[in-house]
Amino acid sequence: MINQLLNIVKPKVTEAFNFRDEEFEEFGIHLKKEIACIFGRSLAIRVVDSGSDNSPEIELVNLTAPYYDVERFGVSFVASPRHADVLVVTGAVTRNMEIAVRKTYDATPEPKFVVALGDDACGTGIFRDSYAVLGAVDKVLPVDLKIPGNPPSPKEILKGLLALMEKIRRNKN
Repeated sequence: MINQLLNIVKPKVTEAFNFRDEEFEEFGIHLKKEIACIFGRSLAIRVVDSGSDNSPEIELVNLTAPYYDVERFGVSFVASPRHADVLVVTGAVTRNMEIAVRKTYDATPEPKFVVALGDDACGTGIFRDSYAVLGAVDKVLPVDLKIPGNPPSPKEILKGLLALMEKIRRNKN
């Protein structure tokens, strides 16, 4: 009986919810400036699942949800590798997906950049020694940036994209 009364009078979890992540906003604004300097338009990303447990994909979808709304920073996800600037590969590359990953990479126009997202894609995940797995993405494709985590948070993904833009700018100059 006392628990029911306490449920009524104690502050609710949602009352203390912060609807704005200031650090995420800073990274996003900085990323938008970098994308504009490098590409002069938005950044198009094609996600390739090469054998993941779907946790990185969930975080990528969270980026497009209203809370994060990454498209306002100039980042969009595309359905075709022919429209992509960046390939984000999630999961360790399985033997069944090797050809598909290579074909997707080949279909992406130059200049193309590859990001390995998540522990499995970086080669440190739990599937790394499986008989069905070739290994990390860098065993199949040239990887420009690794974003570790199981899964990496949307903020870590945004930081990784920012690091990729800074790397591209350094190599351009």
